[in-house]
Amino acid sequence: MLLLAVALAGVDTAVAAGREPVLKQVDLPHSYYWRELYLPQLTTGPSSASFLSDGQSLVYSMAGSLWRQRIGETEAVELTHAQGAYDYQPDVARDGRSVVFTRYDGAGMELWRLDLASGRAQALTTGGAINVEPRLSPDGKRIAWVSTQGTGHFNLFIAEIDGNGLHNARLLLGERRSTLDRYYYSAVDHAINPSWSPDGKRIVFVGNAEIAWGSGDIWSVSLNTRAPVRILREETSWSARPELAPDGRRLLYAGYHGRQTHQLWLSTIDGAPPLPLTFGEGDRRNARWSPDGRRIAFIGQDANGNSALSVMEVIGGATQAVLAKQRRTLAPTARLQIQVRDGRGRDVPARVSVQGSDARAHAPADAWMHADDGFDRAAQATESHYFHCASPCLLDVPAGSTSVTVQHGFAHVPWARRLDLAAGSTTTLHADLQAQALPSAFGKWLSADLHVHMNYGGHYFNSPSHLALQARAEDLDVVENLIVNKEQRIPDIGHFGESVDTGPVRIANAQEFHTSFWGHLGLLNLRDHYLTPDFSAYRHTAMASPYPHNGVIADLAHAQQGVVGYVHPFDTVPDPAKDPVLSHQLPADVANGKVDYLEVVGFSDHKATAAVWYRLLNLGYRLPAGAGTDAMANYASLRGPVGMNRVFLEQRGGDDLLASLKQGHSFVSNGPLLGLLVADRKPGDTLAMAAPGPTKYKVALRSPVAVDHLELVHNGQVVKQFELGGDRRSFDGEGEVDVAQGGWLLLRASNDGADPQLLDLYPYATTNPVWLDVPGGAPPAREDAAYFAAWLGRVIEAAAARDDYNDAEEKRATLDYLSAAQAIYQGKARGK
Repeated sequence: MLLLAVALAGVDTAVAAGREPVLKQVDLPHSYYWRELYLPQLTTGPSSASFLSDGQSLVYSMAGSLWRQRIGETEAVELTHAQGAYDYQPDVARDGRSVVFTRYDGAGMELWRLDLASGRAQALTTGGAINVEPRLSPDGKRIAWVSTQGTGHFNLFIAEIDGNGLHNARLLLGERRSTLDRYYYSAVDHAINPSWSPDGKRIVFVGNAEIAWGSGDIWSVSLNTRAPVRILREETSWSARPELAPDGRRLLYAGYHGRQTHQLWLSTIDGAPPLPLTFGEGDRRNARWSPDGRRIAFIGQDANGNSALSVMEVIGGATQAVLAKQRRTLAPTARLQIQVRDGRGRDVPARVSVQGSDARAHAPADAWMHADDGFDRAAQATESHYFHCASPCLLDVPAGSTSVTVQHGFAHVPWARRLDLAAGSTTTLHADLQAQALPSAFGKWLSADLHVHMNYGGHYFNSPSHLALQARAEDLDVVENLIVNKEQRIPDIGHFGESVDTGPVRIANAQEFHTSFWGHLGLLNLRDHYLTPDFSAYRHTAMASPYPHNGVIADLAHAQQGVVGYVHPFDTVPDPAKDPVLSHQLPADVANGKVDYLEVVGFSDHKATAAVWYRLLNLGYRLPAGAGTDAMANYASLRGPVGMNRVFLEQRGGDDLLASLKQGHSFVSNGPLLGLLVADRKPGDTLAMAAPGPTKYKVALRSPVAVDHLELVHNGQVVKQFELGGDRRSFDGEGEVDVAQGGWLLLRASNDGADPQLLDLYPYATTNPVWLDVPGGAPPAREDAAYFAAWLGRVIEAAAARDDYNDAEEKRATLDYLSAAQAIYQGKARGK
């Protein structure tokens, strides 16, 4: 009997068309943070655990099921296995008879209860909200959890629970709107990470009332007074999960407390200064006390960086891993070996997706499972999952119909098969990929992802060698690991200055400069030191000043022979007349000669970014297109694999790829490969013409997915549309295009909507321009100049309104810099 069914306000329950966010019912900004750092994700290793009442066994989540295992033994017994759904966050009742947990089915996350004796599972909530972190009271009569029901925000709920389900469900604290302006967090406060005091009279939780950065402080609230009391002020990051020991005094939680990773800490209910329990690399999180308070179970990472379950003695610190070397499953399984070979018959690593007869994703036990951040609900029940297979790879899957897809970069045709696996059988599957490269006449290419974060607080712990495996599986040659802050931490700071060459993959450690005010910068090739502070304009902190602005940072980077780019620029085309706030500094830095590339293809809307880029090109700014995925490469809910957005850099007799980037000898893409020759000139070159008139071109397209549009663009206008036939994945063409004026010409490919094989908004690629030197020059771009002059007018307004510069000189220098750039555009608008 389902006694809690709360409909979400404002959510359309009709089948949605097109790519949508995985959890579109959550009304919070920056889903790539809270979805990974807070909500449970599918991993092949354990993700959360709870002690059984005897203190000798655990119930834990692994590979989308709940499992029971005795500490010190190696066999795990599967307790749940839902068709097309995944189970997480178990909490065992004190009497040991039942477990409450969270189940995700692609539509929402609901609370369920499992009777351990009978194996019967019962839904406790319905309605499609996000319901997570269920915690039973010590007497088993009440339950606390976090839900988005009704509002889309993370709120703390409480209800009575009995054999029939939940009764009298109610919001514990009520919603509160902060007086602070918060960029990464909602304006509405949240309450997360609940746990009960041993006497059942209080709930300890994390809340962010009047906190600008971080997920909040640690609080407690009496169930009688409902008045929250702060225990500990600390900048937590979604996964503190505080829990009182059975003695009611010691408070266990996970925090980074000035370190680069989460460790386990002890404080008290009175908020005593915390002291550490664990040390070292990797994260320790999701910790639980044993019933007698003598041991702690927690989730960390194994030597391979995958999630791992351990049990630690509180006194002495002796720690043992809980390893599921044998798995007793609820249904028969089969063994599948996948061998991936390229067009020349060589084994190659690849990205692989396997869906079993249970409509769930599967991977080898030691592989990192990843998930997409969006999907088309008309085509899929849940988001796509995948892993990187170092061929050959071996995995166990439920017996029955199984589908396998394999991808290896952009220059191979995706491979797919469906096969029926018999229980107890072993099957070897050969995935022989078909190569599909551009003709050699268009250049010799190396591909680079200019924007990757090796570690960023995710479920896994990445290393250069594992990042290189990810890159090889994606047929990627170069990775720029942009080291950047995550709250008070700077993960991977210890790798700055390293350059790792694994043979087929080169990993460079560079920097991203963070400011939510001016726009983010990629700083490649820094030769001397990491630029600190790594951020500015962080409101309500000691680094609130908008100074240094991005122009200052660009100068500091260039002084080290660095290469400066604007990263993930625009989700929509900025409108100076309508945007409520406009502070993005790109036009000023381009006019002042500070920018070496622009991420035209990246974690943004490619078409919106290109629209701004075209205006700058029209004004004669030879700003090359770059590309970067902004992949958090240790995430389980990865927004896209490393190399999803990449730049193909032409090798012109050397290996100085940054020179090719700065000179525009390249094209950028999330799938389609493009070749362009204009009178034998390539992208980045200049074609000098004696007079206006027709000029010859050659174009080529090779794509892993079907392409809707292939077009030549001259000065922002489409001058040639190519008709694509067949599977629309390959095209070769040549002809003449009339060049009446100077300026630029490029080739682009795009689709109107998403393609499920390509884990991005839509397929998109563009070459850099071939520059056209024609007598009479390029047409005047006064409208474009006026657009940027108006844009910078709004930026100057926003910068002048800030009241948190450290001194008057910082403000004056900033406004003078912006005004000088605006004057350049104003002059161009007047034809000067």
